[in-house]
Amino acid sequence: MSSTLLEVTRAAHEDVERLERLIVKDLQNEPATSKDRLFQSHRVRNMIDTIISTTEKLVEIYDDNDNARKDEIAALGGQTATGTNVFSAFYDRLKEIREYHRRHPAARVVDATEEYEALLKEEPIIEFSGEEALGRYLDLHELFNLYINSKFGEPSTEYSAYLDIFSQPHKIPRKLKLTRQYREYTENLLEYLVYFFQRTEPLQDLDRIFLKVEAEFEEQWANGNIQGWENEGQENGHVPAMHTVIDLDYYSTVEELTEFGPEKLKEALAALGLKTGGTVQQRAERLFLTKHTPLEKLDKKHFAKGARASQQNQAAAVPEQDDNVKEIALLETKLKKLCDLLDETIARTKDNVVKKQALTYEEIEAEREEEETQADTESDDDEQQIYNPLKLPMGWDGKPIPYWLYKLHGLGQEFKCEICGNYSYWGRRAFERHFKEWRHQHGMRCLGIPNTKNFNEITSIEEAKDLWKKIQERQGVNKWRPDLEEEYEDREGNIYNKKTYADLQRQGLI
Repeated sequence: MSSTLLEVTRAAHEDVERLERLIVKDLQNEPATSKDRLFQSHRVRNMIDTIISTTEKLVEIYDDNDNARKDEIAALGGQTATGTNVFSAFYDRLKEIREYHRRHPAARVVDATEEYEALLKEEPIIEFSGEEALGRYLDLHELFNLYINSKFGEPSTEYSAYLDIFSQPHKIPRKLKLTRQYREYTENLLEYLVYFFQRTEPLQDLDRIFLKVEAEFEEQWANGNIQGWENEGQENGHVPAMHTVIDLDYYSTVEELTEFGPEKLKEALAALGLKTGGTVQQRAERLFLTKHTPLEKLDKKHFAKGARASQQNQAAAVPEQDDNVKEIALLETKLKKLCDLLDETIARTKDNVVKKQALTYEEIEAEREEEETQADTESDDDEQQIYNPLKLPMGWDGKPIPYWLYKLHGLGQEFKCEICGNYSYWGRRAFERHFKEWRHQHGMRCLGIPNTKNFNEITSIEEAKDLWKKIQERQGVNKWRPDLEEEYEDREGNIYNKKTYADLQRQGLI
């Protein structure tokens, strides 16, 4: 509607300005919980998307491809085709604007403060599975099943171990990656991680991150420095060295090739489709030709019957295969980048899986209800005193750890070590681990005793000294004594130790 185009433009600018102010106001509020932070990020993301779509409409209006804006501006100055004066044109425009606002009440210029303030309390609907727990954990069970049922995966792998493996595709043998199954698996895994990242970090510009990754990938690929695909991007039209039996890059003369012998040279020539007959020298010379000359430029007399056509087909298929290899390597590079960005979430997911393995179903349900209750009753006051009547140790989040974890690790049991200066260790695990730590090792060095396995569980200085004394005595008893243990034999076959043999010999008895 050209008669109201300027009003539409004004309203669009007003909406953009209001949304920008609202974004600033929302970001000034520090979220108290991870759930609030997630909702805030999605609210801001939705407002940014609205600003972008509104701005695109404004750009289209300012482009004025149909000259509607130009005609309306001209009409404001009284320049009409009917020749009406300025005042009648003004009142005609005023009447049109009022009629427009009567038909579109939402477009009125009203005080929308309360309406916009309501957006700050909005809780966007975000789709998360129960396993993902509002973005706290990854849900890779479906991809885990694909991995263990594939040729490149290990069927005996546990889910907790898979959480360490899936971010390290370079450890999978290269020959197992050149399959359709592996490519589909990698694409599905990357698609899930991208979807998860967009839901948990909506304000991150993933497209820009991937553009930088692709630029770095191209440079590293050209230099053959991609982890797991080293030297893959440095081929120059020759058949890759990995397809031959002998890598010619390491040999500079024909004489060096002759050392492989006739059978090895025959096998290498057959792999390239060349003739395999002749002496060792002839075979080596024929193979050496391929070091500096592409196969497609070799004289056809060097090829076995019917092998030239198949070799040309193979050479034609090499670029296609190289493209496929490069695409798989790029997928892996993007996958590693996303795993770096989600490093904390992956670690948190593994801890959660390990913890669940030690719980029964009833305990898992009880803990889930407890987390929901804590989330509902969590106070916005950061300085509120934490209720901790059992004096439980604090966790990574600054809150007391669950009581079941306290009991599981026996953190109520105190162990003292005299060697460590009567230092206290709480829980059996911390006590066993401290024998390898610096404090205990320093105490053993001060006593002049080596910190070996023999002294595990020894916390008393006197006990450590007594044990070290016994060990030294035992080592002295077992020491080699040649006068008693070295054996000699006389002509009759009688066996004597060194001392007895020497005495009898001096007496002339033997």
